[in-house]
Amino acid sequence: MSDKRHSATSLGDALRSFLEQQGLTGRLAQASVLEEWPRLVGPTVARVTSPLSVAADGTLFVAVRTSAWMNELSLLEGEILDAIRRGVPGAGIRRIRWQLAR
Repeated sequence: MSDKRHSATSLGDALRSFLEQQGLTGRLAQASVLEEWPRLVGPTVARVTSPLSVAADGTLFVAVRTSAWMNELSLLEGEILDAIRRGVPGAGIRRIRWQLAR
């Protein structure tokens, strides 16, 4: 009888290896920023923002509810980038483009 844990580990290793070979590991980390956004920025910022996408060059696009919040978040961008780098190492987020939500 085979050990299922060994098979799962082997599958996980194979998937990790495939993603690395295809150059997708970084893009996967970038995409995880979208999912992890509330944890990374906290509940107050998460309530007034919505992460939209991440470009391959590391630009994170985020919709913001009001122009007042957009101005405030622009001032906090360095701190937010630091939180992203700590929370999702390897994501390579270099800048944030804030845009007013429609």
